Amino acid sequence: MSKIDNSLFSVNKGALKDAYGDCPDCGGELSIKHSKNGPFVGCLNYPTCEYKRALNSLPETEVVKTIEGSKCPQCSASLVIKKGRYGLFIGCEKFPECGYHEPINKADDTHLTCPSCNKGHLVARTNKFGKSFYACDAYPKCRYIVNHTPVKQDCPECQWPIMVEKNVGGKQILECPQRRCGHRLNISQNDS
Repeated sequence: MSKIDNSLFSVNKGALKDAYGDCPDCGGELSIKHSKNGPFVGCLNYPTCEYKRALNSLPETEVVKTIEGSKCPQCSASLVIKKGRYGLFIGCEKFPECGYHEPINKADDTHLTCPSCNKGHLVARTNKFGKSFYACDAYPKCRYIVNHTPVKQDCPECQWPIMVEKNVGGKQILECPQRRCGHRLNISQNDS
């Protein structure tokens, strides 16, 4: 029978200190902590000190291609196409010194005023899984979203200023996006 080498399980107390250093706010010890969003580095003097940072402080991105003749509007360096956590985007080659970035595909404006804030417009967006939705372009001040194509039509039941197009059982309908209402119209009824 072989013996287990217990030194494999011993922890070097200075390893984390060497890897993460001291807390820049209070000088305390830093450690890996866990939250619903995943692991992060935090100060052990919490709640007195609330210092925290991402475990990988820089997001992992890969430069796909340099855009010839382009200039960053913030620092005049070249722009590059990068592949990141949420897909392709355009960013400054001098990241992290310059944090300029923009989506490759501009959001399609529906020209419909957001019914929630009455200031922004509803624009087409895509989540990280490729699913489309429509959100207010005044985000983060307004967080209104709908999952189906919005249409400029007042709901006959609750007077909400938009309805959404849906395909239910092979039929095109308009539905009120308000959960409490949910009024439905067949599109053929709407045309008459």
